[in-house]
Amino acid sequence: MAIRIDRERLADLNVSINELAQTLRVMVDGVRVIDLNGRDQSIPVVLKAGQNRIQGPNDLVNLFVRSQEGQLIPLASLVTVVEEGVPDELRRLYQRRSISIDMQTVEGVDLQTAVDDLTALAKEVVPSSISVVPEGEAARLGESQRDSFYAYGLALLIVFLVLVAQFESLTSSLVIMTIVPFGLAAAIFALFITGNSLNVYSQVGLVMLIGLIAKNGILLVEFADQRRDAGASVRDAIEDAANIRLRPIAMTLISTVLGALPLILSSGPGSEAREAVGWVVFGGLGLTAIFTLFLTPVIYLALARFSKPRADARLQLERELGAATDL
Repeated sequence: MAIRIDRERLADLNVSINELAQTLRVMVDGVRVIDLNGRDQSIPVVLKAGQNRIQGPNDLVNLFVRSQEGQLIPLASLVTVVEEGVPDELRRLYQRRSISIDMQTVEGVDLQTAVDDLTALAKEVVPSSISVVPEGEAARLGESQRDSFYAYGLALLIVFLVLVAQFESLTSSLVIMTIVPFGLAAAIFALFITGNSLNVYSQVGLVMLIGLIAKNGILLVEFADQRRDAGASVRDAIEDAANIRLRPIAMTLISTVLGALPLILSSGPGSEAREAVGWVVFGGLGLTAIFTLFLTPVIYLALARFSKPRADARLQLERELGAATDL
């Protein structure tokens, strides 16, 4: 039951809204007037209507309220009582009124696909003033994806810093890190063609794949830098490295890729998690071999010419030490 107040009528009859509200509270629920304290006890004094005085809406509108001039005004001339449907509970989310919709995915449909479809449907049906916010497992899925992106960025940064410290060259580190995005794309493509989803387990495999991809590039770039230190040109150094390091790189790739086969062929409880990691390693490294053997030399040839061999710094230091000794 909702009581709608005619505020213009209230002002015309010079009735205070506080007086009206006080009357309704006393008759419906009672008003706590004061507390009496005595003998270490607090006794509340409540002003309320007698028993069974209010039996329905008609009893409310038959009440009288006193105006500021002292006149008694019937509530029937000031308010209107209407019956309307209201929820038994007003739920709020992020300080906004909300309505919860529970859903359960059918067998064979992953949670991310269901969330994406529901979000796309909400954009078409739900007004722009209403927002769709995922909760429960859908919210945790979004949080895990954000955490995964942070993990990817941290893994790339750590690998890059380790490469810079190892090679003592920013150019060689950039050559190796340039291959990493192609390897991650190859792993995602392998998941797509095999019907696997980009779940938490496959995301863990992608983080692991960053280090494996960098390892193969190290075998090639390190040998090319050694050839440059020996006096070879950039082109000759990378061609020698591609020819001589082909066998070690191929052996490393084959052994790592074959090591992922038991994960793919496994069965039983937890096989889906192992299969996701296995396909990331198997497909990612398998397809990355093309980028390692063909794209890395091209990138090295394009970038290495802007840096000097490490031997130049050593020779310059030796010359400066020799000059200082002569003095």
